Amino acid sequence: MLMRTDPFRELDRLTQQIFGADGTPARPSVMPMDAWRDGDTFHVEFDLPGVDPKSIDLDVERNVVTVKAERPIRASDAELIAAERPRGVFSRQLVLGDNLDTNQISASYDAGVLALQIPVAEEAKPRKISIASTNEGRQAIGA
Repeated sequence: MLMRTDPFRELDRLTQQIFGADGTPARPSVMPMDAWRDGDTFHVEFDLPGVDPKSIDLDVERNVVTVKAERPIRASDAELIAAERPRGVFSRQLVLGDNLDTNQISASYDAGVLALQIPVAEEAKPRKISIASTNEGRQAIGA
């Protein structure tokens, strides 16, 4: 039986076990993410509202993509009424399958969303294999 694997699910489960579902000011919650495949491209979107694009760092090492971003801490003496948006450094790692081409990742940041496009590697794409027949020129013998 073939099983379809999700390259992101196991890492998310492990992260939740280690750090818990909720973040703390010292360890902000993970950045929400959506991931899907559309044809020969995997798409990943991270919610990073209020983050300066210059603070976003995207690294790829082998098949691990690391996203780091920072929402600075307020440097004001004003009385804080509510503080529900975590501040500080956010970091998330995605372990990608070998079937993705990490050399061709493209990224964009618009309206607080970091979007990655990761193409499927050429060698991982389905292909047709021709079948040669060894019965050419042979005839069945009738009785």
